[in-house]
Amino acid sequence: MKAWLAIAAINGFLAVAAGAFAAHGLRARLDAHAAEIFETGARYQMYHALAMSLAALAMREARAQIAAWFFLAGIVLFSGSLYALALTGERAYAFVTPFGGLSLLIGWAALAWTALRTKA
Repeated sequence: MKAWLAIAAINGFLAVAAGAFAAHGLRARLDAHAAEIFETGARYQMYHALAMSLAALAMREARAQIAAWFFLAGIVLFSGSLYALALTGERAYAFVTPFGGLSLLIGWAALAWTALRTKA
């Protein structure tokens, strides 16, 4: 549980840093569409850092670790591909994004499954 809380906190930190970087360091370098893509990556990274924290708090159930792994994979694939797309303009990164979105959805489903299967 402690390791997953730390990973979640690091992702939250990185999401705030990415958002600040987009607002202050990239505004002059990116067009409006690329900046919006980058900010979407940061926003979803933050949402799922919080979701990973929730999964970590549910770690007394081993199934919660499945959710945490999928949230982490989703952050890397979804947010990472959006960051790369925004910074490079290389459209090939857009092909990775749906796999990240699917990982995030599976993470939420796994978290719901954990909640429904946990004895209160």
